[in-house]
Amino acid sequence: MINVVKIALRNLRRYKRRTQLTLALIVTGMVFFLVFSSVTGSFKNAMVGEVTGSFLGHIQIHQRGYIASIDNLPLQLNLQPEQVKIIDQVLDQDGAVAAFSKRVKFGGAFSNYKQTTNIRINGVNPEQEFATCPQLLSRFVEGSADKSSLERGKILVPELLAHGLKIKAGDTAVVVATNENGSVNGKTFVIGGILSSATGPGGRDGYIHIDDARELLRMTDNAVSEIVIRINDFGQLDKVRNRLFSAVASERTQEGKPIFEVHTWEKLSPFSNIAKMIDVMTFFLMLMLVAVVLISIMNVMIMAVYERIREIGTIAAMGTQPRRILALFITEGFIMGALGALLGLIIGLSIIFGLNLLGISYSFGRQEALILQPTISFSQVFVISGLVTFVSVVASLQPAWKASKMEPIEALGHV
Repeated sequence: MINVVKIALRNLRRYKRRTQLTLALIVTGMVFFLVFSSVTGSFKNAMVGEVTGSFLGHIQIHQRGYIASIDNLPLQLNLQPEQVKIIDQVLDQDGAVAAFSKRVKFGGAFSNYKQTTNIRINGVNPEQEFATCPQLLSRFVEGSADKSSLERGKILVPELLAHGLKIKAGDTAVVVATNENGSVNGKTFVIGGILSSATGPGGRDGYIHIDDARELLRMTDNAVSEIVIRINDFGQLDKVRNRLFSAVASERTQEGKPIFEVHTWEKLSPFSNIAKMIDVMTFFLMLMLVAVVLISIMNVMIMAVYERIREIGTIAAMGTQPRRILALFITEGFIMGALGALLGLIIGLSIIFGLNLLGISYSFGRQEALILQPTISFSQVFVISGLVTFVSVVASLQPAWKASKMEPIEALGHV
């Protein structure tokens, strides 16, 4: 085997220009794929982090049918106290859950005593909400970015609404809402802070203390509209969601249907389609890289067989077995693929490291001065390197098989 490798290396050195061109194509494809994947991955992570960290959370639990009617914020589909207790027990026992927040959501009218507009209200516990959606604090345009801004009697107002009504932190406003029974009630609030619009749903969402929400809606129990969950390891999102759903799946209606719905952020935000598009683009880029490697290696090996027909005939006439001739050409393809993958890996990772050192800044949504942090996982590096090497071997098979099947007399007589 060592002799086969030595001969393969010698043959590749004999045709330096062709070998170098093939390696250049493989290296370029590898570098482009690695840099593209890492940079788009950075944008994707920033987008997902912004959406989940500022409003949606990672997972949400509702009563069955709530999501289908979410535009109306149906109070009659709130989770009832006994249902909330069941969910509390499940979440408290699951070590993957980092934090969770209970919300009472409803629509209402918001007035500065001169003008009135509609608003979506989230009644929350400040400590729970800020732990579950920590990037909510980064959305503050005015006011104190801490739980004091959501004390009882205060409201956080979306920037869009604040500009329209010309209000600022410290001003007074009134929220009027209709409860589940059709009764109308109003409550005066002090503007505790103004929030920039969330990326995704929430452009007109305001926040008040959950006790104020229950008072405004004249709720006599601890029902909630939804429970928002943040998990420790985002990579385990689907696994945690499935486990939580299984834990509450036994709770069913009289008709035998599940009482609860458990959704990941992907089912709740249109931005999940952008994340999927990034993944699709990365996949097709990988297919292009495979095509480049396949065509390049196959072309080189076909030309190598054609130019070395008499040489193949000579070594075959000397008694070299067909399997060793087959191994020789496959080894040449393997060496080119492995070397190209290695060089591409070194250059690509160096560029990624350099981009991290440069600290390129960009904006996403209302977030300014975000730092580009391109990263690529070990699994991605392993898969693409292995794939390039494997494709190189596959591309060598047909030319190698052809070479191993040549008749020595015909090959020696080739002109």
